Amino acid sequence: MRLAVTGLSRAGKTVFLTSLVANLLAAGQGARTLPALEAASGGRLRGARLVPAGTESTPRFDAAGHVAALAADPPRWPERTEDLSTLEITLDLAPASLLGQAREMVAGGRRVTLELLDYPGEWLLDLPMLAQSYADWSRGTLARLRRGRRAAAAAAFLDFVDALPDRVPDEDAIARHGYMLYRDALRTCRDELGFRFLQPGRALNPGPKGEAPILWFFPLPKPEEGGLAALLARRHAAYLADQRAAFFDPFFRRFHRQAVLVDALGALHAGEEAFDDTAEALAAIAAALRDGGGLFDMLTGQGVKRVAFAATKADHVPGRARDALVGLLGDLVGRDPAGPLGAATSVHAVAAIRCTEDDVAVLDGRPVAAVRGLLLEGGKAAKVYPGEVPLRRPAPDFWDHAFFEMPVFQPPRLAGDGRSGVPHLGLDALLTALIGDLL
Repeated sequence: MRLAVTGLSRAGKTVFLTSLVANLLAAGQGARTLPALEAASGGRLRGARLVPAGTESTPRFDAAGHVAALAADPPRWPERTEDLSTLEITLDLAPASLLGQAREMVAGGRRVTLELLDYPGEWLLDLPMLAQSYADWSRGTLARLRRGRRAAAAAAFLDFVDALPDRVPDEDAIARHGYMLYRDALRTCRDELGFRFLQPGRALNPGPKGEAPILWFFPLPKPEEGGLAALLARRHAAYLADQRAAFFDPFFRRFHRQAVLVDALGALHAGEEAFDDTAEALAAIAAALRDGGGLFDMLTGQGVKRVAFAATKADHVPGRARDALVGLLGDLVGRDPAGPLGAATSVHAVAAIRCTEDDVAVLDGRPVAAVRGLLLEGGKAAKVYPGEVPLRRPAPDFWDHAFFEMPVFQPPRLAGDGRSGVPHLGLDALLTALIGDLL
């Protein structure tokens, strides 16, 4: 059974997979790290182990290295994903019936192999591009770049493309200069403004191929002209063909279940424009996964049966706000119970590694629900009132007095090599929604 873990940039995919692997291995040793999944399986999980690396060419997800970072003194967050990687875990299950027990005596026990895929979140935003021509992509991208704070971040690039004369020749020096200005604008939008709807993904994270000429394209105000526009259109088409051949076809077509991670709290903290940008990106991804037709068939081979959307870092808000977080994410992705090809959809709030405990703080003389943890900067204990989480996409007046604090907490230090599991919130419920039927 193949599970893809995808998500918007910096939603915590590497942390999620590290916790998933550590807790499944611990559960296989009898630790009660995933109670909801244990209940779904009827307590039949007998063991879990990593499948040794074979001769595959795809990099292996370094679960042991990431767990070692959490076990260090002081503990460190695992490094974020920079390339695609995979890992396999075998789960040994006791039979569920007398017939199963009889079959086990003849054919051996039941075993489920879980194949996991981790890849840079920036690449996920290439998914909606696959249905767009260069001209359509140019118009949509420039429209976003000219709005609000994006326009200031992309000022140098916008000045460049707006000053181009008609019928610019297809010179590589012009194309590369424009690409570098565009890439720098995307980086500023991501790193300083918290935006996520940024394409193409490999402009921000080129992967092992580096910044090859196939990446040297950018949106133009007059994308149908010849010369430079024709060159950029060819590179746009070649880029999409390469992404299909190297990534979407060989990987996405083979997966049966998907987890899509979203840092909805970080988007709230970054302000109205960043939140709206995240919502737009999420809507485009959800549409590509749900709308059916040729794009869905091409990517999934009709194999995806369950999709779980998860709002990460749920431990940054107190318990009563987590239901609101689920409601907010559900409002953003839509509440269709199933896609056209039968992919059941669920929405969750998750902290793959729990860093806080619920507490009570005093704000303006009144008690408010808060969280308590160690701050990453300096390691000092802090009690934080993060602010209110809206139940649905905020109305415009929300931002007039919006307050939402997102501190960076230190991860808990794991004992030994993580054999007793990793503390989390909601990971077991999410896994139950994705793979509970298989166990």
